[in-house]
Amino acid sequence: MTFASLGLIEPLLRALDALDYRSPTPVQTEAIPAVLAGRDLMAAAQTGTGKTAGFALPLLQRLSTEGPPVSSNSVRALVLVPTRELADQVHESFRKYGAHLSLRTHVAYGGVSINPQMMKLRRGLDLLVATPGRLLDLHRQNAVRFRQVQTLVLDEADRMLDLGFSRELDTVFSLMPKQRQTLLFSATFSETIRTLAGTLLNDPLLIEADPPNTTVKAVRQSAIPVDKKRKTALFCHLLKNRGWGQVLTFVKTRRGVEELVETLATQGISADSVHGDKPQPARLRALERFRNAEVQILVATDVAARGLDILDLPQVVNFDLPIVAEDYIHRIGRTGRAGASGEAISLVCADEVQLLAAIEALTGQVLQRVEEQGFEPEHRVPQTDARGQIIKKPKKPKKPKHKPIAS
Repeated sequence: MTFASLGLIEPLLRALDALDYRSPTPVQTEAIPAVLAGRDLMAAAQTGTGKTAGFALPLLQRLSTEGPPVSSNSVRALVLVPTRELADQVHESFRKYGAHLSLRTHVAYGGVSINPQMMKLRRGLDLLVATPGRLLDLHRQNAVRFRQVQTLVLDEADRMLDLGFSRELDTVFSLMPKQRQTLLFSATFSETIRTLAGTLLNDPLLIEADPPNTTVKAVRQSAIPVDKKRKTALFCHLLKNRGWGQVLTFVKTRRGVEELVETLATQGISADSVHGDKPQPARLRALERFRNAEVQILVATDVAARGLDILDLPQVVNFDLPIVAEDYIHRIGRTGRAGASGEAISLVCADEVQLLAAIEALTGQVLQRVEEQGFEPEHRVPQTDARGQIIKKPKKPKKPKHKPIAS
Protein backbone atom coordinates (compact mmCIF):
# COMPACT_ATOMS: atom_id res chain seq x y z
CA MET A 1 0.00 0.00 0.00
CA THR A 2 1.29 3.47 -0.94
CA PHE A 3 0.04 7.00 -0.34
CA ALA A 4 -0.40 7.39 -4.12
CA SER A 5 -2.76 4.40 -4.18
CA LEU A 6 -5.01 6.20 -1.67
CA GLY A 7 -5.72 8.90 -4.26
CA LEU A 8 -3.58 11.74 -2.90
CA ILE A 9 -2.46 14.45 -5.31
CA GLU A 10 1.15 15.03 -6.40
CA PRO A 11 1.92 18.11 -4.17
CA LEU A 12 0.98 16.10 -1.08
CA LEU A 13 2.98 13.08 -2.24
CA ARG A 14 6.00 15.33 -2.79
CA ALA A 15 5.70 16.69 0.76
CA LEU A 16 5.35 13.18 2.20
CA ASP A 17 8.40 12.03 0.29
CA ALA A 18 10.44 14.92 1.75
CA LEU A 19 9.25 13.90 5.24
CA ASP A 20 10.28 10.28 4.51
CA TYR A 21 6.73 8.94 4.89
CA ARG A 22 6.97 5.63 3.01
CA SER A 23 3.70 3.83 3.57
CA PRO A 24 0.40 4.69 5.30
CA THR A 25 -0.47 3.40 8.75
CA PRO A 26 -3.66 1.35 9.22
CA VAL A 27 -5.71 4.36 10.39
CA GLN A 28 -4.46 6.42 7.43
CA THR A 29 -5.30 3.62 5.01
CA GLU A 30 -8.91 3.60 6.19
CA ALA A 31 -9.42 7.30 6.91
CA ILE A 32 -7.90 9.03 3.87
CA PRO A 33 -10.23 7.57 1.19
CA ALA A 34 -13.27 8.11 3.45
CA VAL A 35 -12.46 11.77 4.11
CA LEU A 36 -11.74 12.35 0.41
CA ALA A 37 -15.18 10.90 -0.35
CA GLY A 38 -16.83 13.38 2.04
CA ARG A 39 -17.84 10.82 4.67
CA ASP A 40 -18.33 11.68 8.33
CA LEU A 41 -15.84 9.75 10.40
CA MET A 42 -15.35 8.48 13.92
CA ALA A 43 -11.83 7.10 14.27
CA ALA A 44 -10.08 5.64 17.29
CA ALA A 45 -6.36 4.96 17.07
CA GLN A 46 -3.49 4.76 19.49
CA THR A 47 -1.50 7.94 19.89
CA GLY A 48 1.60 7.89 17.69
CA THR A 49 -0.05 5.90 14.89
CA GLY A 50 -0.47 8.81 12.48
CA LYS A 51 -4.08 9.85 13.06
CA THR A 52 -3.27 13.54 12.39
CA ALA A 53 -2.14 12.72 8.86
CA GLY A 54 -5.27 10.58 8.55
CA PHE A 55 -7.43 13.71 8.51
CA ALA A 56 -4.91 16.42 7.53
CA LEU A 57 -3.86 14.96 4.17
CA PRO A 58 -7.33 14.42 2.68
CA LEU A 59 -8.58 17.68 4.17
CA LEU A 60 -5.76 19.63 2.50
CA GLN A 61 -6.56 17.93 -0.79
CA ARG A 62 -10.25 18.80 -0.60
CA LEU A 63 -9.49 22.40 0.30
CA SER A 64 -7.13 22.77 -2.67
CA THR A 65 -9.43 21.15 -5.24
CA GLU A 66 -12.99 21.87 -4.09
CA GLY A 67 -15.18 24.79 -3.06
CA PRO A 68 -15.22 28.54 -3.64
CA PRO A 69 -12.47 30.93 -2.45
CA VAL A 70 -12.69 31.84 1.22
CA SER A 71 -14.32 35.15 2.15
CA SER A 72 -13.01 37.77 4.57
CA ASN A 73 -13.10 36.68 8.24
CA SER A 74 -14.29 33.23 7.22
CA VAL A 75 -12.81 29.73 7.43
CA ARG A 76 -13.44 26.70 5.23
CA ALA A 77 -12.17 24.02 7.61
CA LEU A 78 -11.98 24.13 11.39
CA VAL A 79 -9.97 21.82 13.65
CA LEU A 80 -10.76 21.98 17.37
CA VAL A 81 -8.19 20.72 19.90
CA PRO A 82 -8.07 20.79 23.72
CA THR A 83 -4.66 22.36 24.43
CA ARG A 84 -2.34 25.04 23.09
CA GLU A 85 0.48 22.52 22.67
CA LEU A 86 -1.67 20.20 20.58
CA ALA A 87 -2.90 23.16 18.52
CA ASP A 88 0.67 24.05 17.60
CA GLN A 89 1.54 20.45 16.81
CA VAL A 90 -1.50 19.87 14.59
CA HIS A 91 -1.04 23.15 12.74
CA GLU A 92 2.63 22.37 12.15
CA SER A 93 1.57 19.04 10.60
CA PHE A 94 -0.82 20.86 8.24
CA ARG A 95 1.94 23.31 7.36
CA LYS A 96 4.41 20.53 6.50
CA TYR A 97 1.95 18.41 4.53
CA GLY A 98 0.65 21.44 2.63
CA ALA A 99 4.09 22.89 1.84
CA HIS A 100 3.39 22.78 -1.92
CA LEU A 101 -0.22 23.99 -1.78
CA SER A 102 -1.46 27.59 -1.95
CA LEU A 103 -3.62 27.51 1.15
CA ARG A 104 -3.89 29.96 4.03
CA THR A 105 -3.79 28.34 7.47
CA HIS A 106 -3.34 29.60 11.01
CA VAL A 107 -3.56 28.54 14.66
CA ALA A 108 -5.47 30.31 17.46
CA TYR A 109 -5.36 29.76 21.22
CA GLY A 110 -5.34 31.75 24.44
CA GLY A 111 -2.41 32.89 26.52
CA VAL A 112 -1.08 35.09 23.71
CA SER A 113 -2.31 38.31 22.08
CA ILE A 114 -5.51 37.92 20.08
CA ASN A 115 -4.65 40.76 17.68
CA PRO A 116 -2.33 38.84 15.31
CA GLN A 117 -4.96 36.09 15.08
CA MET A 118 -7.62 38.66 14.16
CA MET A 119 -5.31 40.16 11.51
CA LYS A 120 -4.78 36.72 9.92
CA LEU A 121 -8.53 36.14 9.77
CA ARG A 122 -9.25 39.41 7.94
CA ARG A 123 -8.28 37.90 4.58
CA GLY A 124 -10.03 34.64 5.43
CA LEU A 125 -8.42 31.27 6.10
CA ASP A 126 -8.74 27.97 4.33
CA LEU A 127 -8.03 26.20 7.61
CA LEU A 128 -7.95 27.22 11.26
CA VAL A 129 -6.71 25.08 14.16
CA ALA A 130 -8.08 26.43 17.45
CA THR A 131 -8.91 25.77 21.07
CA PRO A 132 -12.63 26.27 21.88
CA GLY A 133 -12.23 29.22 24.25
CA ARG A 134 -10.13 31.37 21.92
CA LEU A 135 -12.32 30.47 18.94
CA LEU A 136 -15.38 31.84 20.75
CA ASP A 137 -13.41 34.95 21.78
CA LEU A 138 -12.70 35.58 18.09
CA HIS A 139 -16.34 35.01 17.19
CA ARG A 140 -17.58 37.41 19.88
CA GLN A 141 -15.34 40.09 18.38
CA ASN A 142 -16.73 39.38 14.88
CA ALA A 143 -13.28 38.24 13.76
CA VAL A 144 -14.43 34.85 12.48
CA ARG A 145 -17.56 33.62 10.70
CA PHE A 146 -18.57 30.03 10.15
CA ARG A 147 -20.96 30.08 7.19
CA GLN A 148 -18.26 28.71 4.83
CA VAL A 149 -17.16 25.84 7.11
CA GLN A 150 -17.34 22.66 5.05
CA THR A 151 -15.43 20.38 7.45
CA LEU A 152 -15.29 20.34 11.25
CA VAL A 153 -12.64 18.17 12.94
CA LEU A 154 -12.71 17.35 16.65
CA ASP A 155 -9.29 16.07 17.70
CA GLU A 156 -9.11 14.60 21.22
CA ALA A 157 -12.71 15.50 21.98
CA ASP A 158 -12.67 13.40 25.15
CA ARG A 159 -9.92 15.60 26.57
CA MET A 160 -11.91 18.74 25.73
CA LEU A 161 -14.77 17.40 27.82
CA ASP A 162 -12.36 16.43 30.63
CA LEU A 163 -11.08 20.01 30.67
CA GLY A 164 -14.59 21.40 31.05
CA PHE A 165 -15.16 22.64 27.48
CA SER A 166 -18.64 21.11 27.21
CA ARG A 167 -20.52 24.43 27.11
CA GLU A 168 -18.03 25.99 24.68
CA LEU A 169 -18.36 22.99 22.37
CA ASP A 170 -22.15 23.18 22.45
CA THR A 171 -21.92 26.86 21.47
CA VAL A 172 -19.50 26.12 18.62
CA PHE A 173 -21.71 23.32 17.32
CA SER A 174 -24.74 25.63 17.31
CA LEU A 175 -22.85 28.10 15.08
CA MET A 176 -21.80 25.53 12.48
CA PRO A 177 -23.64 25.03 9.15
CA LYS A 178 -25.87 21.97 9.29
CA GLN A 179 -24.54 20.77 5.94
CA ARG A 180 -20.93 19.90 6.66
CA GLN A 181 -18.49 17.03 7.04
CA THR A 182 -17.63 16.15 10.66
CA LEU A 183 -14.61 14.09 11.73
CA LEU A 184 -13.94 12.75 15.24
CA PHE A 185 -10.41 11.51 15.91
CA SER A 186 -9.12 10.34 19.28
CA ALA A 187 -6.95 7.73 20.94
CA THR A 188 -9.77 6.88 23.37
CA PHE A 189 -13.56 7.01 23.10
CA SER A 190 -15.69 7.18 26.23
CA GLU A 191 -19.43 6.57 26.25
CA THR A 192 -19.92 10.34 26.52
CA ILE A 193 -17.99 10.85 23.29
CA ARG A 194 -19.98 8.13 21.54
CA THR A 195 -23.18 9.88 22.60
CA LEU A 196 -21.80 13.20 21.32
CA ALA A 197 -20.92 11.57 18.01
CA GLY A 198 -24.46 10.31 17.69
CA THR A 199 -25.77 13.89 17.74
CA LEU A 200 -23.10 15.44 15.48
CA LEU A 201 -22.21 12.88 12.83
CA ASN A 202 -24.27 11.78 9.86
CA ASP A 203 -23.98 8.06 9.02
CA PRO A 204 -20.33 8.01 10.10
CA LEU A 205 -17.75 5.44 9.14
CA LEU A 206 -16.33 3.90 12.32
CA ILE A 207 -12.60 3.17 12.30
CA GLU A 208 -10.95 1.38 15.18
CA ALA A 209 -7.39 0.74 14.07
CA ASP A 210 -6.72 -0.80 17.48
CA PRO A 211 -8.97 -2.03 20.29
CA PRO A 212 -10.13 1.02 22.29
CA ASN A 213 -8.01 2.14 25.25
CA THR A 214 -5.02 -0.01 24.32
CA THR A 215 -1.40 1.07 24.65
CA VAL A 216 1.27 0.93 21.97
CA LYS A 217 2.96 -2.50 21.97
CA ALA A 218 6.36 -0.94 21.26
CA VAL A 219 6.33 0.76 24.68
CA ARG A 220 7.70 -1.35 27.54
CA GLN A 221 5.70 -0.57 30.66
CA SER A 222 6.54 -1.17 34.31
CA ALA A 223 5.87 0.20 37.78
CA ILE A 224 8.35 0.73 40.59
CA PRO A 225 6.78 0.71 44.09
CA VAL A 226 8.27 3.41 46.32
CA ASP A 227 7.34 5.46 49.36
CA LYS A 228 6.03 8.91 48.41
CA LYS A 229 8.77 10.76 50.32
CA ARG A 230 11.47 8.91 48.35
CA LYS A 231 10.14 9.46 44.82
CA THR A 232 12.52 12.32 44.02
CA ALA A 233 15.55 10.38 45.30
CA LEU A 234 14.47 7.34 43.28
CA PHE A 235 14.02 9.40 40.12
CA CYS A 236 17.52 10.89 40.43
CA HIS A 237 18.93 7.42 41.18
CA LEU A 238 17.32 5.93 38.06
CA LEU A 239 18.46 8.85 35.93
CA LYS A 240 22.07 8.31 36.98
CA ASN A 241 22.26 4.52 37.18
CA ARG A 242 20.30 3.62 34.06
CA GLY A 243 22.07 6.07 31.79
CA TRP A 244 18.89 7.73 30.57
CA GLY A 245 19.13 10.41 27.91
CA GLN A 246 16.13 12.66 27.36
CA VAL A 247 13.22 11.98 29.71
CA LEU A 248 9.70 13.38 29.68
CA THR A 249 8.43 13.31 33.26
CA PHE A 250 4.80 13.78 34.32
CA VAL A 251 3.95 15.24 37.72
CA LYS A 252 0.42 15.72 39.08
CA THR A 253 0.58 19.35 40.25
CA ARG A 254 2.15 22.57 39.00
CA ARG A 255 3.90 23.04 42.33
CA GLY A 256 5.28 19.51 42.15
CA VAL A 257 6.63 20.21 38.67
CA GLU A 258 8.63 23.24 39.82
CA GLU A 259 9.89 21.48 42.97
CA LEU A 260 11.30 18.62 40.89
CA VAL A 261 12.93 21.02 38.40
CA GLU A 262 14.57 22.91 41.30
CA THR A 263 15.88 19.66 42.82
CA LEU A 264 17.33 18.54 39.49
CA ALA A 265 19.01 21.93 39.06
CA THR A 266 20.78 21.59 42.44
CA GLN A 267 22.25 18.31 41.15
CA GLY A 268 23.49 19.86 37.93
CA ILE A 269 20.80 18.23 35.76
CA SER A 270 19.35 20.44 33.01
CA ALA A 271 15.57 20.55 33.18
CA ASP A 272 12.65 22.75 32.18
CA SER A 273 8.93 22.75 32.90
CA VAL A 274 5.53 22.96 31.22
CA HIS A 275 2.32 23.60 33.17
CA GLY A 276 -0.81 25.74 33.14
CA ASP A 277 0.60 28.59 35.24
CA LYS A 278 3.41 29.24 32.78
CA PRO A 279 2.84 31.92 30.09
CA GLN A 280 2.39 30.40 26.65
CA PRO A 281 5.64 31.84 25.19
CA ALA A 282 7.57 30.28 28.10
CA ARG A 283 5.83 26.93 27.56
CA LEU A 284 6.72 27.00 23.87
CA ARG A 285 10.35 27.84 24.68
CA ALA A 286 10.54 24.92 27.12
CA LEU A 287 9.15 22.52 24.52
CA GLU A 288 11.54 23.81 21.87
CA ARG A 289 14.54 23.49 24.19
CA PHE A 290 13.55 19.87 24.90
CA ARG A 291 13.00 19.09 21.22
CA ASN A 292 16.45 20.51 20.43
CA ALA A 293 18.04 18.49 23.28
CA GLU A 294 19.12 21.69 25.05
CA VAL A 295 17.70 20.25 28.28
CA GLN A 296 17.72 16.62 29.37
CA ILE A 297 14.51 16.54 31.40
CA LEU A 298 11.13 18.08 30.65
CA VAL A 299 8.84 18.00 33.70
CA ALA A 300 5.17 18.59 32.88
CA THR A 301 1.60 18.31 34.01
CA ASP A 302 -0.92 16.68 31.70
CA VAL A 303 -0.97 19.74 29.40
CA ALA A 304 1.89 17.93 27.59
CA ALA A 305 0.20 14.52 27.54
CA ARG A 306 -1.34 15.37 24.17
CA GLY A 307 0.55 17.70 21.91
CA LEU A 308 4.22 16.80 22.25
CA ASP A 309 5.54 14.96 19.20
CA ILE A 310 9.21 13.92 19.41
CA LEU A 311 10.15 11.04 17.13
CA ASP A 312 13.12 9.75 19.15
CA LEU A 313 11.94 10.17 22.73
CA PRO A 314 13.07 6.97 24.48
CA GLN A 315 11.76 7.51 27.99
CA VAL A 316 8.56 8.61 29.75
CA VAL A 317 8.37 8.58 33.54
CA ASN A 318 5.14 8.95 35.49
CA PHE A 319 6.50 10.57 38.64
CA ASP A 320 2.85 10.70 39.74
CA LEU A 321 0.03 8.64 38.26
CA PRO A 322 -2.66 10.64 36.44
CA ILE A 323 -6.02 11.37 38.06
CA VAL A 324 -7.82 10.43 34.80
CA ALA A 325 -6.87 6.91 33.71
CA GLU A 326 -7.16 7.74 29.98
CA ASP A 327 -4.33 10.26 30.39
CA TYR A 328 -1.97 7.36 31.11
CA ILE A 329 -2.44 6.17 27.52
CA HIS A 330 -1.69 9.62 26.16
CA ARG A 331 1.28 10.16 28.47
CA ILE A 332 3.11 6.98 27.51
CA GLY A 333 2.13 7.58 23.88
CA ARG A 334 4.75 10.36 23.79
CA THR A 335 7.33 7.57 23.38
CA GLY A 336 7.24 4.66 20.94
CA ARG A 337 5.94 6.90 18.15
CA ALA A 338 5.97 6.13 14.42
CA GLY A 339 7.08 2.53 14.98
CA ALA A 340 9.97 3.35 17.33
CA SER A 341 10.40 1.56 20.66
CA GLY A 342 10.19 3.27 24.03
CA GLU A 343 9.91 2.74 27.76
CA ALA A 344 7.38 4.04 30.27
CA ILE A 345 8.05 3.72 33.99
CA SER A 346 5.61 4.68 36.74
CA LEU A 347 6.75 5.48 40.28
CA VAL A 348 3.86 4.26 42.43
CA CYS A 349 3.29 4.80 46.14
CA ALA A 350 0.72 3.10 48.36
CA ASP A 351 -1.86 5.90 48.26
CA GLU A 352 -1.94 5.74 44.43
CA VAL A 353 -3.20 2.17 44.30
CA GLN A 354 -6.73 3.25 43.28
CA LEU A 355 -5.26 5.26 40.36
CA LEU A 356 -3.12 2.26 39.38
CA ALA A 357 -6.14 -0.03 39.50
CA ALA A 358 -8.14 2.35 37.27
CA ILE A 359 -5.34 2.37 34.67
CA GLU A 360 -5.11 -1.42 34.70
CA ALA A 361 -8.88 -1.77 34.38
CA LEU A 362 -8.90 0.62 31.41
CA THR A 363 -6.03 -1.06 29.55
CA GLY A 364 -6.89 -4.60 30.60
CA GLN A 365 -3.34 -5.33 31.73
CA VAL A 366 -1.46 -5.40 35.01
CA LEU A 367 1.70 -3.31 35.06
CA GLN A 368 4.78 -5.36 35.85
CA ARG A 369 6.15 -4.31 39.23
CA VAL A 370 9.91 -4.12 39.61
CA GLU A 371 11.38 -3.10 42.95
CA GLU A 372 14.56 -1.03 42.88
CA GLN A 373 17.18 -2.21 45.34
CA GLY A 374 17.57 0.25 48.19
CA PHE A 375 14.17 1.85 47.54
CA GLU A 376 11.85 -0.95 48.67
CA PRO A 377 8.81 0.79 50.21
CA GLU A 378 7.90 0.57 53.86
CA HIS A 379 4.26 1.10 52.88
CA ARG A 380 3.54 -1.71 50.46
CA VAL A 381 1.45 -1.07 47.34
CA PRO A 382 -1.44 -3.58 47.41
CA GLN A 383 -1.63 -6.08 44.58
CA THR A 384 -4.14 -5.44 41.76
CA ASP A 385 -5.58 -7.37 38.84
CA ALA A 386 -6.51 -6.56 35.23
CA ARG A 387 -10.13 -5.84 36.25
CA GLY A 388 -8.96 -2.97 38.45
CA GLN A 389 -9.63 -4.89 41.63
CA ILE A 390 -7.38 -4.54 44.66
CA ILE A 391 -6.44 -7.98 45.89
CA LYS A 392 -6.78 -8.17 49.63
CA LYS A 393 -4.62 -10.63 51.47
CA PRO A 394 -6.63 -13.29 53.28
CA LYS A 395 -6.73 -12.74 56.99
CA LYS A 396 -4.75 -15.18 59.06
CA PRO A 397 -7.05 -17.47 61.02
CA LYS A 398 -7.13 -16.66 64.67
CA LYS A 399 -5.61 -19.22 66.95
CA PRO A 400 -8.17 -20.71 69.29
CA LYS A 401 -7.79 -19.65 72.86
CA HIS A 402 -7.18 -22.58 75.15
CA LYS A 403 -8.80 -22.27 78.52
CA PRO A 404 -6.70 -23.59 81.34
CA ILE A 405 -7.87 -26.96 82.56
CA ALA A 406 -9.12 -26.78 86.11
CA SER A 407 -7.12 -28.94 88.49
